[in-house]
Amino acid sequence: MDRANLNSQLEHLQSKYVGTGHADTSKYEWGVNQARDTYASYVGHYPMMSYFALAENESIARVKFNLTEKMVQPCGPPPERKE
Repeated sequence: MDRANLNSQLEHLQSKYVGTGHADTSKYEWGVNQARDTYASYVGHYPMMSYFALAENESIARVKFNLTEKMVQPCGPPPERKE
């Protein structure tokens, strides 16, 4: 594969999937995408939800609610933007 083809494929993936990032992705945005993907995976896999519910001594619905709430701002408030 030549470099131009590889870069073209990478740009296509980055435009298609938000979580893959791009050259201007900040450290904060990357962390938020990773955390949200992780929480979404936990919510989507029932055995993981059962495990977390058992470990936290909470109902599965409460664990699902807590994980969904964490998805709003998983890494805290965004940093100040420098203009």
